[in-house]
Amino acid sequence: MALSFFSPPALPIHRITCQALSVAVPSVAVAVAPLPVNPNSSLSCALNCTHFQSCSGCTQEYNLHHPVVIDEAIGFFNKLGIKDFSFDSCRLWGWRCRAKLAIRGSSTNPLIGLYEEGTHNVVDIPDCKSHHPNINAAVQLLKKGIIELNVEPYDEDQGTGDLRYVQMAVTTHDTSLPIPKRYKNGKVQVSLVWNSRSENSANTGKLNALANFLWGNGGPKRKVHLIHSVWANFQTLSNNIIFGNRWRHLLGERDFWEHIGGIDVSLAPSSFGQANTRAFDSLLRKLQKYVPQGASVVDLYAGAGVIGLSLAVSRKCRSVKCVEVNKESRQSFEKTVERLPTNVESNISWHHADASIEPTSWLLGSDVVVVDPPRKGLDPSLVKELRHISAVELRTSKRPEKVKDEKRPWILRAREDSIQIESTTVHEENQSLPQTLIYISCGWESFKEDCSSLLASKEWHLHKAHGFNFFPGTQRFCLSLSPTDKFKLVFVSTNIKFHPTWLQNNFYYLLLPFTYMHNKHNCLKEETLCCTKSCELSSSIVLYPCHYGEEDGRFSITAHKY
Repeated sequence: MALSFFSPPALPIHRITCQALSVAVPSVAVAVAPLPVNPNSSLSCALNCTHFQSCSGCTQEYNLHHPVVIDEAIGFFNKLGIKDFSFDSCRLWGWRCRAKLAIRGSSTNPLIGLYEEGTHNVVDIPDCKSHHPNINAAVQLLKKGIIELNVEPYDEDQGTGDLRYVQMAVTTHDTSLPIPKRYKNGKVQVSLVWNSRSENSANTGKLNALANFLWGNGGPKRKVHLIHSVWANFQTLSNNIIFGNRWRHLLGERDFWEHIGGIDVSLAPSSFGQANTRAFDSLLRKLQKYVPQGASVVDLYAGAGVIGLSLAVSRKCRSVKCVEVNKESRQSFEKTVERLPTNVESNISWHHADASIEPTSWLLGSDVVVVDPPRKGLDPSLVKELRHISAVELRTSKRPEKVKDEKRPWILRAREDSIQIESTTVHEENQSLPQTLIYISCGWESFKEDCSSLLASKEWHLHKAHGFNFFPGTQRFCLSLSPTDKFKLVFVSTNIKFHPTWLQNNFYYLLLPFTYMHNKHNCLKEETLCCTKSCELSSSIVLYPCHYGEEDGRFSITAHKY
């Protein structure tokens, strides 16, 4: 499951919204019915796969358009005040464009598929309904090559054999074809995981022969051009890690491109890529609507930077920082940047760094933070910083202007491994902290824990929830959630005062004195308020960004009651 927070559209100028955290509002219980399921759709939306139950890949056979966990998600968000949860069922069959498959058995009867649940026994899945049809076709071609060339599959118990795994990745970005025909005619990048240290090992003669077989029988000279390219990865460790550190391009096109989120994306076989590219594209286009034009964005757990770069183009971001711990993603990022439109005026950077170490250094200077963590969820140190974002603002505001020479090794390493693409437009340096959090996750349980922790801090307010069926046939799906777009500012004074005539329809309308000035970072500097008629509130007040009202010399504030 992927889950995300999305920010709502920016508020009108001359108005900021203030959340009065100490004012309670009675909760109203509203029953939200599960998403409707057509009784006739059970069979029409069935998996109909001969491998179901023996293969561990799919756990839901019927109603693929409605994962069982969706009902739980609706209840979860209903309790958090989200009444308009939406769900996009996406493509139900042939959706998987990236698959890692184990290869076992013998050279005369190779098994290519997934492990049986709870075992290391490989289940052969030649007719998988989730795979893009061309992955199944490439698997059949690979089997034929293994048999003809007498290639020995890997034996886990003995540590012998040649071919351990294969990764199949489909690119549907072929500009020579009309758009409706591109998905059907996708080409497959084949990455063979070979049981040797390098291409100079004794058994690599068969590797080259197998690569030539695939290219000769599925390459551009054949009637059906199936194979995009052939790569080799070398792995000898006896553990569950599929890939080793050494990659070699053998045949075909070196660069693998896909069009996602409005940009051309380069994905090396060593970098992470979404399996369901169409659903990911839908998520990105929904996400883009919630990021303000010209915002500064930091993309944590960024991979090859697809999310951040799509925002740079679609939302004309002032700056985009992508932070990723896997150094293999750097090459894909660089190639993707080369294909961005020439009119992009963002300061764009990619950093090889661990987002859990000193997370404040990445949050500082951003209006929007995007997180796309692994299945385990956010790192505790990042959750802690987000839970106390107001305190972070105070700490950063009290920092001395003199900048000392940086000596922390993790910061220095991140700078050394970074890529910086400067905009031709000069932007003012931004020292703000995020007003919007966008959370994308592939783990429902870890997300619920992170979400509850963030909301319990009272620093974040959930605004929207959208779902995407990233993994039909499983209990995983993609959700998008959004907190209100707000800037956090902690006031020292606790005696904020209201005039009784300003109270209307459960909102307080406040007028601030002319002396409140608006600084260059779109937030307020002062720490006291002075009006008439006392009304006690918490000292922690959350403010939306605003502009100074020059006509009447005042700011207009709306204070929500919670």
